[in-house]
Amino acid sequence: MASASGTIKRKVSDKGFGFIAAGDGKEYFFHQSACTQTPFDALREGDAVTFETSQGPKGPRAENVRPA
Repeated sequence: MASASGTIKRKVSDKGFGFIAAGDGKEYFFHQSACTQTPFDALREGDAVTFETSQGPKGPRAENVRPA
């Protein structure tokens, strides 16, 4: 897994997932279980985050999401 940074682009709180717009131009899906140091509910759209990248079944995925 590679490290990356970006901002929370969209968050669907009632379903427990969101998307991160990364500096590499890609969009990464993240699930609330990927939030390791800060609770999912504490993250807001526009917040800067760092994360590890992986490939999920439907595309790029963020793991170990934490505030930057």
